Amino acid sequence: MKYSEIRLAGSGGQGLGLAGRILSQAAILNGSEVCLTQSYGPEARGGASRTDVIISGKPILFPNCRKLDILLAMNQESADKFSGKVKEGGFFVVDSTFVDQLPEGKVYEYPFTDKSIEVFGQKIVANLMAMGMFAALSRYFKLEIWTDAIKLAVPKAFLKLNLQAFEMGHREGREILHMEEGRIPVTWDRKQPVPKAIRDKYSRETE
Repeated sequence: MKYSEIRLAGSGGQGLGLAGRILSQAAILNGSEVCLTQSYGPEARGGASRTDVIISGKPILFPNCRKLDILLAMNQESADKFSGKVKEGGFFVVDSTFVDQLPEGKVYEYPFTDKSIEVFGQKIVANLMAMGMFAALSRYFKLEIWTDAIKLAVPKAFLKLNLQAFEMGHREGREILHMEEGRIPVTWDRKQPVPKAIRDKYSRETE
């Protein structure tokens, strides 16, 4: 596992602490070194929330993120505030339910919260849907490592729901990768926006 810095950011109550614990647990199951830090605003729910995870194949000597490989932004404030932290070659995953002004760079947008409400009748699993897409796009670990991590981090009463949301996000992420790699037709026939990275890629190719 190469050295990677990841930030999961949004509002309190969006479940980014749990998302960070799942990511960290997956890294541990993979045999990687992990450093997790969390920061909250003055309000537990509705204030700012940030979870940083560093993953490395070697001991981690500095605990703070300096240049992000991936930023998951679940609201506009996070996308605006931390976009400058993403290094060249890194990418963004944003919840287009709340983020309509996209940062510069390689951006994957998807309405995680709206889709969570539409499919599951509640918004609380938008975080797991986002982590599913994150897992597919990052290609950090095998799918079974991610699902094992979820089983360790999520209470049994909510496990089935969370696994379903994760698997849905992972499926959508795989389809995005297939489009990038030209393995399925360009036509996007689902009821969600085409990711900006895909739009930009194919607009350049057709110019």
